[in-house]
This record gives sequence, structure tokens and C-alpha cells, in this order.
Amino acid sequence: MEICSVVMAAGNSTRMKSKHSKVVFRVGGKPIIKWVADALYEIGCSEQAYIVGDRQEEIREILGEDVIYAFQEQRLGTGHAVMQAQTFLEGRDGYTIVLPGDSPMVSADTLRRALETIDSNGYACVIITALADDPTGYGRIVRDEEGHVQCIVEHKDATEEQRQIKEINSSMYVFKTPLLLSSLGRLGASNAQKEYYLTDTIGILIGDGYKIGAVICDFDDTRGVNDCIQLSEAQKIMNQRIIRKHMLNGVQIMDPDTTWIHYAVEIGPDTVILPGTTLMGDTRIGSDCMIGDYTRLDCVKVGDGTTIDNTIATQCTIGQDCRIGPFTHIRPDTVIGDHVTLGAYVEVKNSTVDEYTRARHLTYIGDSQVGKNVNFGCGTVTCNFDGQDKKGCIIEDNVFIGGNSNILSSVVLGKDSYIAAGSTITEDVPALGLGIGRSKQVNKDEWVAKKSRMRGSNYIRLDDKRRVEV
Repeated sequence: MEICSVVMAAGNSTRMKSKHSKVVFRVGGKPIIKWVADALYEIGCSEQAYIVGDRQEEIREILGEDVIYAFQEQRLGTGHAVMQAQTFLEGRDGYTIVLPGDSPMVSADTLRRALETIDSNGYACVIITALADDPTGYGRIVRDEEGHVQCIVEHKDATEEQRQIKEINSSMYVFKTPLLLSSLGRLGASNAQKEYYLTDTIGILIGDGYKIGAVICDFDDTRGVNDCIQLSEAQKIMNQRIIRKHMLNGVQIMDPDTTWIHYAVEIGPDTVILPGTTLMGDTRIGSDCMIGDYTRLDCVKVGDGTTIDNTIATQCTIGQDCRIGPFTHIRPDTVIGDHVTLGAYVEVKNSTVDEYTRARHLTYIGDSQVGKNVNFGCGTVTCNFDGQDKKGCIIEDNVFIGGNSNILSSVVLGKDSYIAAGSTITEDVPALGLGIGRSKQVNKDEWVAKKSRMRGSNYIRLDDKRRVEV
């Protein structure tokens, strides 16, 4: 069965109030136009033509040059849009699928059913339809006694009886290619808008004696995106579909209404996703993990058995049986080994941290190599920026760093060494050595009394500076 497709994507996206084409907005982490293209590829339709307009560069960047592009200089209706693909369609046999480019919910199963229906019944065209609870504004599908499509009536032109029809036109079609070309050549623009409507091809084909069929799909599959409200609705529906897939695969998602997961994310069984979690990009999470509350992972690889709480992590790797968070920030190009603990207000950037290392609170590790079983005391900072270049330090296995220490750029802390609390380390510390980098303490007796700096009951009071009236 020879299949090709024409996708209409030339609109100016006026109602989106955006400088971008509406078909490049993302639903479930994937551009709308890519959802359409992937559904076509899934049914074996690799011959795809896209009708594009002034913002075609954005679409080309997403789809690449393996598809055909036809530029629609004037926007003269859906029929006129498909006319721009006539050169692409000429000489072809088989079937042409015509789709709007702003319908991310269209499924391969729906397209497959439409193809099977047209092929087995000899229809000239099959319209993909849906049953709408409120069909106001949609074109109605009028059928004859045998169930064949008699016509499509627009809402404004429908009689009161026709307006009671729930079956609506989705603007998705499968045509026999030669008959599509024949009917396009006879379209007129004798209407108030002076536009060529693709729906008029249905009447032309019926007038030629051909039969038109229809396949009913789920209404959600037909949803288009014309403004930010419809974009939000599509995102919610797609997100619930993605979440349902993961739950059927053994993932426990505690609150689907506050969890957002992109289409490419993979999660192992027996992992628990807590409320407020967002999983983006090609994130891969192992089994028996606990993620959340309120965690965002973007392109992160997470090993089995790891717990990540209230954390933001981007483009990094986290090993098995780690304990991350709360309020941890792991930045790109970081590799965290197995059994690592990163606690409250710890930030790691472009570094490797080997297994069993612990930084439980208030630590910054940047551009550094950290070995196994290293202990970071509270308030430790790797000073990785000298004002011009960024270069971290090397901390070898089993190093103990006391609290409130600064490790300067390029310093090497040797294996099994210790750093005294409150030190600023400017030179290498040898293996098994103790590094101390602090000034001598000086105490001044009776200084408080002499300077009248006593803090008594006058300083014990409520802090009302952040009080909020409700």
C-alpha cells in the first residue's frame, strides 16, 4: 500500500500571541509538529510533505530535510494549502493522509484504522471523526442510511436538526491520491471569505458517484492547538497518558495531577514518584527509587535504589543507592558515584564524585575530581574560579575536610589527608597529612563590657518584619 501525507503547517499562529509557529510549541516535551510526524512514521508513511509559511525555519529545524516542504505564500484556506503539494502528489497512486499540523494527539492507531477502512471498502475518502459532547462550532458529519458520509455541514450553515448531530469533522482525512488531485483541481472560492476549502472536495467526490466513509476516534485524538488555553489542555491530556503508561509498567505515582513527565522518560518498576515532581528530556530512572517531593530532573541518569528529595538536577548522572537532597542542585556534566550522600544546600557542578562520599550540607563542589569516601564538613567550598579561568581541585580517597573550609583552585588533597576546620587551603596537602590554613586566634578580655556591647532583654523580641496580614 503506497502511502504519502500532506500536513498543513503554514498558519501565522495569530491566536497564540507568539513570535513562534504554534506547531513548534511542546506537548509532553515534544514539538506538536513532531508528534504528527512520528505518528505518520509509525504507520510506515515516510513520504511526508509539509505546507509551511513565514516561520518555516523553525519547522525545518525540528523535522530536518528528510521531508518535503511547500511554501504557501497566501493563506487562502485549507484546500489552497493542500494545492501547494500538487507537484508532490502528481504521478502517485495509493493513498494520501491529510492532517493539520497543530494536532499533537493524533495517534498511529487512528491513522491505521482509517487506512484499513478506505482500503477494504473502496472509498474515495475516509474522514476521521469524533463524537463531541458539545459540538458547537464544529462541522457536522451527515450520514445516509447505509452509514456513508452524505456531506459535511459547517455549524453556521446547519439546520437545527443537523446541529443535534454529535459526530464532528476533525479535519483529518485519507484520500485516494488520484481522486484528491482531481477534486483539488475543481475547487472554487465562491464564498464570503474567497477561500478554497478542503471540505468541498467531499461534495465533489460524492457528485462524481464515489462513496465517502468515516472512522470515529476518541475526541481527545482530534484536539488542535490554536491558543495557549488549548495548548494547556493538550499538555494535561498528554501528560495523563504518559503517566498512565508508567503506572501500568509498575511505577507508583502518588499524585498524577501534580506530576509532569516528558514522553521520552524511562522509569524502572517499584520506583515511587512523589507529588510535585517534573521529569524532563531523556531522563532514565532505575528501579526501587524514590523521587520527590518537588524535584525536577532534566536529562538525568539515576541508578537503582536512589532517593532524590526536593532537588534540581540537569544533564548529569547519579549512581545507585544515593541519598540526594533536600534542596540540592546538581548541574550539567556531573557524575555522582554509587552510595553518595548530598544533603541540604549542596551544589555540584561539572565534577566527578566517587562512591561513599558525603557532603551533607552547605557545600559547593565545582569543576573538581572527588575520590571515594570523602567527607565534606558543613560550609566547604571548592574555589574554582580565579576571576578568569575555572579550574577545580583534586580530592583523593578518604579525605576528611573540616567545616567551613575553602579549597583553592588546582589544589590536590592527597589520599587519607585531613583538613582542619575553618582552613583556607592554598597549597597541596600530602597523603596522610593535616592541612591547616587559618590565622591564630586572639581573645580580648572584658571587650564586651568595655565597649558597652551587652545584649540583654532589650534585644529579645519578635521579628515582625515579614509579618503578613491575611
